[in-house]
Amino acid sequence: MSALRALAGLATAMALRVAVTLGLPDRLLGDGPPTDELAVELDVDPVALGLLLAHLAELGVVERTPAGYRTTEYGAHLRADAGNGLADLLGLDAAGGRAELAYVELAHSVRTGRAAYPRRYGQDFYADLDEHPRLRESFDRQMTHRFRAHIPRIAAAFDWSRFATVLDVGGGQGGLLAAILLAHPGTRGHLVDLPAPAAEARRVFAAHGLEGRAEATAGSFFDPLPAGADACVLFDVLHNWDDEHADRILGRCVEAVHPGGRVLVVEGVGGLRASSASDLDMLVIFGGRERRLDEFRALGASHGLALDDVVVLTDHRCLLEFRLTAAG
Repeated sequence: MSALRALAGLATAMALRVAVTLGLPDRLLGDGPPTDELAVELDVDPVALGLLLAHLAELGVVERTPAGYRTTEYGAHLRADAGNGLADLLGLDAAGGRAELAYVELAHSVRTGRAAYPRRYGQDFYADLDEHPRLRESFDRQMTHRFRAHIPRIAAAFDWSRFATVLDVGGGQGGLLAAILLAHPGTRGHLVDLPAPAAEARRVFAAHGLEGRAEATAGSFFDPLPAGADACVLFDVLHNWDDEHADRILGRCVEAVHPGGRVLVVEGVGGLRASSASDLDMLVIFGGRERRLDEFRALGASHGLALDDVVVLTDHRCLLEFRLTAAG
């Protein structure tokens, strides 16, 4: 029973998020400032701040000093400059931390099968990013960090050299496409994403000397895509959407590839490389899910796509290779 209560407790989960939001791991250096002074600096209640710091000390995130509290080596992993992405994932003023608060509406998602995010914030996740540039910036940083360790393995674990041209749909800041092109000098690439990430992708391509082989176009994957690619890649895209929207995205990819082309879906697959927690994240935040193979087959079949191969890329992702059949 005590183990179940510990699993269900919100005190620690929220204490860590508030600590990151207030920047405590970054501020509590040296001997640490007195709590009263810190409360004035942060414009928070000193008694309540003391309660928060006491719990963080119990967790080992901070430790008492003669002056106040300081961040421990363990707690330093929560610093904004730690390089692990946790600050953007946990901070309540960042896209990741804000999104996770939608879990308070999980019951709504279970009852309806719809995202909880719009119920809490009045609009969907992506509309929220569009309205708040700081959220967009934190989301782009979070995605860049999330993919950093996986991209080299994805670029190396599949024979991308089979394709003369690769269209990366919803490709963010261009990390995956750049890695593919660097590993396969005979391949050219084209990325499509919203204006801000597309602009950053151009900078990434230029930094890697890929201007002559890679381009980035600002656009939506719900609109017509640049045509004629040998392969169209969807990296962690479809699981963010319900079946209706996923079907529309896949339809645009089918329009974009030439008749002998391939549509490549890279993401977690239910029953193979996806966690139950990730499934709930997709549901609560986006109204999506980590689809199983039979669901991917059904989604592809409606566009004349046949699932030719499933390649395990990492502990969390597979590559599903779809071939456009004559019916498509």
